[in-house]
Amino acid sequence: ALEGTDVAQVAILACDVAAFRVLEADGVEPVGVAGHSLGEFAALVAAGVLDLESAVRIVAVRGRAMQAAAERFPGAMTALIGVGTEDAGALCEQARGNDVLLVANENSPHQVVISGSVAAIERAEALGAERRIRSIRLSVAGAFHSPLMEPAVEPLSMAIEEATFATPRFPVAANVTGTLVEDPEELRALLERHVVSPVRWERCVAALAAAGADTFVEAGPGNVLTKLAKRLVPDAAAIAVGSADDARAVTARLASADGG
Repeated sequence: ALEGTDVAQVAILACDVAAFRVLEADGVEPVGVAGHSLGEFAALVAAGVLDLESAVRIVAVRGRAMQAAAERFPGAMTALIGVGTEDAGALCEQARGNDVLLVANENSPHQVVISGSVAAIERAEALGAERRIRSIRLSVAGAFHSPLMEPAVEPLSMAIEEATFATPRFPVAANVTGTLVEDPEELRALLERHVVSPVRWERCVAALAAAGADTFVEAGPGNVLTKLAKRLVPDAAAIAVGSADDARAVTARLASADGG
């Protein structure tokens, strides 16, 4: 069941929030938060913008709507290694044809994810191979963060409109703009276009660093964002927290850095 995006999204949200709650209980105070794609909902819970019940309800709708959109308009995503947003965009222009193809995740100057119709993705991978650009097809249900997700916008917007958005306790770096946002209604509006807009992750990390973040803690399963943070902000520390033991190690490290 977890292979379906409708089920997986709620499960991932639960893991992310659980990891953050352990850190929070140990006294970790962020200067700001960000979440990559689905992770933005966990970031909104962490910042107190959404309560957990509302976030779960929205994400459940999001997962079902995205699964339905993927079945209606089949698509794919692939990571391009060794190129940045500009070069990936140029590749998409050449490979698109009459199909949908665009940059979906602006992860770093050396890693970008593109999203679109299966045929267009295959053309982009072939064209990239000719230019010695390594591509990795992602195991996802569809072309997320692309116009092929447009059918998911209306049901997701309705769920978002029903929720209460509170003023964040600390700024949220929004995926759609890559900027720090503190206006709850702006966060609501951005979230409504989230599934069809690129994830500007490189900008999100830069915005947090500019706000004074010198330690990036990835709360939840995996360490992909930790690796990206190390590349994007080489002078900062980056730590993944996927278990209670990891959380305790982070707390001890932060306490030591602060002199106790």
